[in-house]
Amino acid sequence: MSKIFGELLMLIENDYRTTSIKLAYSDELFSVPNNLYIIGMMNTADRSLAMIDYALRRRFSFYEMNAGFDSDGFQKYQKKLNNKLFDKVIDAIKNLNNTILKDDTLGSGYCIGHSYFCNWDSFDKNRLENVVLYDVIPMLKEYWFDNGNKLKEESKKLLDALK
Repeated sequence: MSKIFGELLMLIENDYRTTSIKLAYSDELFSVPNNLYIIGMMNTADRSLAMIDYALRRRFSFYEMNAGFDSDGFQKYQKKLNNKLFDKVIDAIKNLNNTILKDDTLGSGYCIGHSYFCNWDSFDKNRLENVVLYDVIPMLKEYWFDNGNKLKEESKKLLDALK
């Protein structure tokens, strides 16, 4: 990370904007203009290297976003798909998110986002099953790696919603 973002981490700070420095690996001059805004997205669950995270985090402002299942846009999208099985799975995911929110070891940063279920032109049962089986449940395995009963219970609810 530092090889790629090292100079950039310094240059995005207000004090160094417009300052040109020679890049370590190419000897080219590089600067970051004052009018460049960098927008990044990171789930709490995505954090891995604490030192890099702190270096990045201190240079950004933060806005917390929640899963958008109840947003007007997603509601409109869900109505367009018009599928009871899809609706049933979305309800199960929303219930799962409530469970995640109440879990002292997890919380809001670990909720399942709506993006797994977006950008479908039409309902696709196979795609829905794949999202649950290969995206959501493996994530739950990470969340509750030390709580097999909780994993089994929450996974079963999702699998039942697929029926």
